[in-house]
Amino acid sequence: MVIKIELSSERLCLRPLSDIDTQALFAVFSDPRVMRYGSTPEWDSLAKAEDKVLRNRRGVQSGESMCLAIFHRHDYRFLGTVDLFQIDVQCRRAELGYTLAFEAWGQGYMAEALTTLLDHVFAELAFNRIEADIDPRNAASIACLERLGFQREGLLRQRWIIGDEVSDSAIYGLLREDWIAR
Repeated sequence: MVIKIELSSERLCLRPLSDIDTQALFAVFSDPRVMRYGSTPEWDSLAKAEDKVLRNRRGVQSGESMCLAIFHRHDYRFLGTVDLFQIDVQCRRAELGYTLAFEAWGQGYMAEALTTLLDHVFAELAFNRIEADIDPRNAASIACLERLGFQREGLLRQRWIIGDEVSDSAIYGLLREDWIAR
């Protein structure tokens, strides 16, 4: 399944990540405040942004993953990304990841971007389940997911080692039927 979409909401545009996003992508992913609870350390070179764009292009072509850039509709400012990966077509399931520029925190942008994406994947792409792996210390991310109806389904202890720091993973899931019923 090749997934290539462009979505919009009241304040946001979501479109596939492209080469023109490399500098802005690097600026977000090189910020240690943004990457504090991420599954990788902050980026130290522009080559990592270039690699993410390339991997996204391959993922979209193979149907295994998709990264959408999030932009503000009015000034087209790059705000972050939302990712679907580990897409399982038979089970109609995917994992969800997201990253938001520090300057955009606390303004409801991620909830709006995720709502827009989830509306699309459940209604148009007929996904049945979306999962998220969150550092349990990331209270803001957990609150965002729970407001959207995600349920905590488990804790994987010491799942990640980033640099010298060991962290757990809280696993969250959202079913299509729960999204529609909300």
